[in-house]
Amino acid sequence: MRIRLKYLALALSVTGWVCAPAQAQDVVKIGFHAPLTGFAAADGKSAKQGAELAVAQANAAGGINGKKIQLVVYDDEGKPENTIPLANKLIGQDKVAIAVSGGYSGPTRAAAPVFNRAGMVYLSAYAIHPDITKAGDFIFRTGMMGEVQGRAGAKLMADMLKKKKVVIVAVNNDFGQALTAGVEEVAGKFGLNIVKKYTFAMPDRQFGPLVAQVKADAPEVIYAPGYFFNAGPLVAQLRAAGVDVPIIGQEGYDSQRFIEIAGKASEGVIVTTSLDRDSKSPATRAFIDDYEKAYKDRVDMVAASGNAAATVAIEALRKAGSLDGKALRDFIRANAFETSIGKLSFNGLGEVKKPVQVQVVKDANFHHYAVIDDLVLLAPPEK
Repeated sequence: MRIRLKYLALALSVTGWVCAPAQAQDVVKIGFHAPLTGFAAADGKSAKQGAELAVAQANAAGGINGKKIQLVVYDDEGKPENTIPLANKLIGQDKVAIAVSGGYSGPTRAAAPVFNRAGMVYLSAYAIHPDITKAGDFIFRTGMMGEVQGRAGAKLMADMLKKKKVVIVAVNNDFGQALTAGVEEVAGKFGLNIVKKYTFAMPDRQFGPLVAQVKADAPEVIYAPGYFFNAGPLVAQLRAAGVDVPIIGQEGYDSQRFIEIAGKASEGVIVTTSLDRDSKSPATRAFIDDYEKAYKDRVDMVAASGNAAATVAIEALRKAGSLDGKALRDFIRANAFETSIGKLSFNGLGEVKKPVQVQVVKDANFHHYAVIDDLVLLAPPEK
C-alpha cells in the first residue's frame, strides 16, 4: 500500500498530468466529460478526481500492457447541447478507446447515441435517466436508475421505518421525476399513502411557502429528491419550521457539501446511495482511504461512481484482448467487476445489477444504516 500511494502521490502532484500530450502509440486514451464549471461543478470535480485516482493507480501498476493511460477530460458545464460536439471530438480528434460520463442525465443522454453510432463503449457513472442505455448496446450504466432507487426508497420508508403517510418534495427534472416514479410504482405493494406531491426548481433555495404546506400535510415521512445544493437549504428550513419527521434523500444528497449547507439539520437524514462509508470491502476501503489522502477531502458518492466507471473501463482495456469497441463491449457484458461501489455486473440492456446502500448522517458524516439487497425489487429493465 505504501509503494502504491507513493506512486499515486507522485502522479497526482503533476498538474494536469492526465491530460498531457503524448504520442498515440505510447498511451491508451479514455474519454471523460463532467460539469467542471457551472451549477454542478462540485459534482464534476468529484467525478473527475475519482476517475483520475483509478487512472493513477492503474498507471502505477503498469498501465495497459505497459502503455500509460491518458484521461482526456472535457467540461460539459452540465449542458446537453455541449456533449454532442465533445463526444465527436473525443471520437474523431482524440481517438479515445472508451469513454466515461461523469455528468448528469441531460448531457449523458445527449452523448450516448453519438458514442453508440461510433461503436464505442460509453459508461455512465451516475446519470439516472432510463433512455441512456436505450441508446444502444455499447452503452452501460454503473450507477442506479432513478426508478430503481425510488423503489428502494419505498421499501425503506414502509418496511424499515414503518411509515405509511408520505409527502414527496422533488426537484422538477429527470432526477426528481425518475425517483418519484420509482416510489409510485411500488407504493401500493408497500401500503404507502402518498398524500401530496410538490416540486421545486433547480435554482430554488428559499422554500418558505412549500415548507408551510408540507407542515400542514402532517406526513409521517418526507421523500425529497434533490441535490446537495438545494436539498441542504430545504432540509434546514423544514427543521427550522418544526418538521421533525424522517427525511429520505437520495444519492444527490451524498456529499459533504450537503452536511455543510444543512448544518445540524442534516443529522438523522437518511439517503439511498451507492457508497457505504463503513464498508469492509477491500476495494471500497482502499478507495476511500486513497481518495481522502490524495485530495484532503471527504469522499462522496459521485467520486466513488466516477472511480467505479473508470475502473470498469480500465479492466476491460486490460483484459478484453483488443481495444476494438465490440471486444470491450462483450467483455463488460460477460464479467463482474470489483469496484469502489461494490461488485458490479450488467444485464443485456447495460444496466447495473447491485444492492442499494442506505446511509444516515451522524456526527456530521455519512454512516451505514442498512442495505437493500432485494434484487427482484431492484431489478433494472431488460429492454
